[in-house]
Amino acid sequence: MASKFKLPLLFLLIVFVAATCLASKDPELKQCKHQCKVQRQFDEQQKRDCERSCDEYYKMKKEREREKGRNYESEEEEEEEEEEENNPYVFEDEHFEGKVEIGEGRIRVLQKFTQRSELLRGIENFRVSIVEANPSTFVIPTHFDAEIVLFVAQGRGTITVIKEKRGSFDVKCGDVFRIPSGAPFYFINKDEHQKLKIVKLLQTTSVPGRFETFQPAGGGENPESFYTAFSWDLLEAAFKIPRDKLERFFKQRRAGTIIKASREQIRSLSQHEEIIPKIWPFSEGETERPFNLLKQHPCQSNKFGRLFEAYPDEFGQLRDLGVAVAFANVTEGSMMAPHYNSKAMKIAVVVDGEGGFQMACPHFSSSSGRSGRWSEQEQEQKGERSYQKIRGRLRRGVVFVVPAGHPFSVFASPNHSLQIVCFEVNAYGNTKYLLAGKDNIVNKMERVARELGFNTPGREVERMFKQQEEEFFFPGPNQQEHEWAEA
Repeated sequence: MASKFKLPLLFLLIVFVAATCLASKDPELKQCKHQCKVQRQFDEQQKRDCERSCDEYYKMKKEREREKGRNYESEEEEEEEEEEENNPYVFEDEHFEGKVEIGEGRIRVLQKFTQRSELLRGIENFRVSIVEANPSTFVIPTHFDAEIVLFVAQGRGTITVIKEKRGSFDVKCGDVFRIPSGAPFYFINKDEHQKLKIVKLLQTTSVPGRFETFQPAGGGENPESFYTAFSWDLLEAAFKIPRDKLERFFKQRRAGTIIKASREQIRSLSQHEEIIPKIWPFSEGETERPFNLLKQHPCQSNKFGRLFEAYPDEFGQLRDLGVAVAFANVTEGSMMAPHYNSKAMKIAVVVDGEGGFQMACPHFSSSSGRSGRWSEQEQEQKGERSYQKIRGRLRRGVVFVVPAGHPFSVFASPNHSLQIVCFEVNAYGNTKYLLAGKDNIVNKMERVARELGFNTPGREVERMFKQQEEEFFFPGPNQQEHEWAEA
């Protein structure tokens, strides 16, 4: 009788031990089944029951692991979404307040930076706008009370600017062009198949952070001509035209800001007599022709990415604005070295691809929880300084801002490269400091300074900061392979 009770107890003990082994070490399932087979006290039926128990436990264990992983991923996604909502440095589509979508194109204007956060008051006088014009279209004459630096992100066209004389310039992808405040301009998309996409940085000249669009042509309210703001008797005197004709002319409805043009009209506007006007502040024979950023020699280039930069002391169009323009193309699965700018505040627009952005910010306390609230005063009272990881998902149309001195990095997704145009405000005298890679700042320190600063033997510090042999673009987080040598 006692032997009958011993077998079930032994059977349970073996399954328990095998299950414990699975739970702690997670070996192959056959190890559990092997323990069942080698028990001499078991008959064939008991061995089969034991193996079946191994299968059932293994399935339950795997299901618990999958469920735990799903919960963890869900929590991470929720945390990321909440962080992005409270992140004043990354702007999504909903932050574009001016959205004019007409049949032949789209104009979007990003909200005022200080509307999002007072932390961005250093760029209060700057705005970002993105224009997309369908193939074979004309963007009607306009002037702004703002200085404009534009970057052609896609397509080709012709831009005409009027000052003392008319100057027309062919532009293509990669071109940078300056339009002075108040200068009337218009442009065409001369391509019959591809959209013309232009990213504009506007520096306001009248009201800080606010600019206005003035259009002489128009009709009704789509758009309205500024001529209609004057009294008819004043216009009669100015034009020497009767009021009834003036009303018919200025009040007739037009198709909008971006309108379709015929092939003949596009050809006529493309075959321009190019006149190079001397538009202030350019002088001494300097030309206002567009320059192509992508045809400059890249300042950084390897198989993981390329960086092109144009600084105001090198290009006359940018000189008096103190704005630099850069274009980064990060190869899929690659990343940009963590670095920071000494003076310049970066305004970046993603023109294509997908990826991510991370930045160390001292204005947000990690002790504040997910809310990411601005806690500078709280930290000063405590006499401490901590850094919060600011991050955002990057995709076409996203704008992000990096203040001076803030370490940051961007990376491309494993399946898409990442293309970003950057406007750097206050670029005069700016220095880019690399925090990783071949030319990083720690490698330039004396060994004793490294030892004292990191409270680590100098050899270990050197090993940490000299492992990465690339200079600016590296394999990204998803493809990085760490090969640590023995100290």
